[in-house]
Amino acid sequence: MTTPATSVSPAVPAASGDPSLRHLLARALLVEQRIRRAVEARELTDPSPDDEFRGLYLTAETITRLLDDDTSRAYPTPVQEEPPDSDDGSRLAALTREFGLTALDTEILLIALVPDLDDRFEAFYGYLNDDVTRRRPSIGLALGLCGRTPSDHAARARLGAQAPLRAGRLLLSEELDRPYLGRSLRVPDRVTAHLLGDDTPDPRLAGLLADWHAVAGVGDPAPLARVLDRGVPLAYLQEDQGGAGTALAASALTLAGREVLGLDLSRLAEDPSPTEAVRTLVREARLRHAGVVCAPLDAVSREHPHLLRLLTDTPVPTILVGRAPWDASWSVTPPLLLHAPRVEPTARAALWTDAYARRAEHPVPDAIDVDRLLSPFLLTPEQLTGAARSAAQTAQLDGGPLTPDHVRHGARAQNAAGLDRLARRIEPTVTWNDLVLPPDTHSQLRELTARARHRDRVLGEWGMRPGGGRGRGVSALFAGDSGTGKTMSAEVIAADLGLDLYTVDLATVIDKYVGETEKNLERIFSEAAGVNGVLLFDEADAIFGKRSDVKDAHDRYANVESAYLLQRMESFDGLAILATNLRANLDDAFTRRLDLVIDFPVPDPEQRLTLWERCLGPVLPRGTDLDLTFCAENFELAGGNIRSIAVTAAYLAADTDGPVTMATLIHAIQREYQKLGRLTLASEFGPYLGWVT
Repeated sequence: MTTPATSVSPAVPAASGDPSLRHLLARALLVEQRIRRAVEARELTDPSPDDEFRGLYLTAETITRLLDDDTSRAYPTPVQEEPPDSDDGSRLAALTREFGLTALDTEILLIALVPDLDDRFEAFYGYLNDDVTRRRPSIGLALGLCGRTPSDHAARARLGAQAPLRAGRLLLSEELDRPYLGRSLRVPDRVTAHLLGDDTPDPRLAGLLADWHAVAGVGDPAPLARVLDRGVPLAYLQEDQGGAGTALAASALTLAGREVLGLDLSRLAEDPSPTEAVRTLVREARLRHAGVVCAPLDAVSREHPHLLRLLTDTPVPTILVGRAPWDASWSVTPPLLLHAPRVEPTARAALWTDAYARRAEHPVPDAIDVDRLLSPFLLTPEQLTGAARSAAQTAQLDGGPLTPDHVRHGARAQNAAGLDRLARRIEPTVTWNDLVLPPDTHSQLRELTARARHRDRVLGEWGMRPGGGRGRGVSALFAGDSGTGKTMSAEVIAADLGLDLYTVDLATVIDKYVGETEKNLERIFSEAAGVNGVLLFDEADAIFGKRSDVKDAHDRYANVESAYLLQRMESFDGLAILATNLRANLDDAFTRRLDLVIDFPVPDPEQRLTLWERCLGPVLPRGTDLDLTFCAENFELAGGNIRSIAVTAAYLAADTDGPVTMATLIHAIQREYQKLGRLTLASEFGPYLGWVT
């Protein structure tokens, strides 16, 4: 066996200028010197050093020598238990401090590491193991190279499952079917890469890490950073829709001098082996002196509470972010409980513009008021970044400059899809010009959009809704007969704000079983909390009915249902519109909690004439005998009925391949009257009564 050389030849000589790497290689040289002495001692007692098959079989002489060799092994100088110099700025020294390693731990780690730094050590260990197939150090060999006997219980304890080396996943003990001293030791590739200067995250974490970073101007991270720096290990930031919890957590960790590792808990919940992923994440954080930001907590709090207990019992600073109230059973260690702020209007446009500038080919046109366009949206910093990128991509697709529609489309693209399964999504296509309403009704609708656009300033910055657990939501009641424009008005408001309209299907809400209706509504409100949209409850009196005197169990449960809805509407943060034909059936407590109650009267003759003109449209061919003024003055119909009549008349005209004549229109009106159950009176149809069949 050839004696080892006197220096290590690293596989990455180009990096030897790095002081941290030079320190690592210098420590590896000391390990080589230990191996050199062990090889020399072995050669003195080896009876057949030139046997080319040695290590593959055992002779009788070898067995006899092993039986007689109970105290004659030559061990190197024992490694002392004192920790290494804490002033050393190398990665190895930082690792020993972070994981609490002793000098013996560090030496064992280096003994297991050197085969990954220089392939010559494979041959050395094969020789010392007396087995050419075993090219990594065994536990017995590592203890011997450190000057410890196999029976040294204190040294053996440093390789126990709960000892820093193995508990911290810095060292793996393999070949567990072998006796303890014969098990091989291996340093994971990620630890080796870190010591060599590589900060690429462990591949096991691919798809689980989130890019959450510090954001300037969002809350004050200094108090949280101060307590983290003083050793507080766990914090929980509860946030509302559009909250900046992850950004605040990242800012606090950065201010405390730590890197940030973001963990997406919704992806972790789908991981086939989440426990292994969490342990890998903790090691990654300790290697990089980082803190962990975990969100959204709601993704694991119900189905996977054991993951929360695992995440909250780590040696690294951990900040959880979510919307659910904290449950003490989730952690043995009580967390620091804080409330995360929203991204206020003053910072919203700046974040969006900065993200847009990094992706766009052209700057934001001066005519576009990003602050006003985004004011109805409650977006997190990450969603603002995504909205800006989406707007930039859409503008590039259209091949022109940025438009307000691009900004709104990008913001709507951040909506979660869960509400689509519980409500019908309508992308608004109508505008204010399409509404035909009395001036007062029109004015109240404008006021409603102003409330939705400026709620953050009025309720947040100016504090006009303190206490009581009330959210920043806006709610209104649209009351009026069927067809008077309630649904269209909701669509116009959504279009003006740049939001989608979600119409709640009562079939998915009402349930005959006690308590199920509340659960269905809670599911809708919870999903709506992750969506920037207008929530429309049509025929709301069916759900939000009056409470009554309790005469039997049915009344009691009905009142509980109404009381729950009162509370849930009050804490809702979005824009909710209730539409009803029967305003008198609504509970008075609902009316008090509504921001606006808007009445939709049946249109007068002047408004009906406008409706007739718009419903027939400019393209539909008209006969010369059409008398729309007569129709407007004599038929008291709502806009929805007029729209239905116009469509029926268009079909009749298409069937005869001619224009819409007065006879066609009278026939369509007669069909609408039949649908409504109304009589055809001569006082209404006048000279056209003869055309009624």
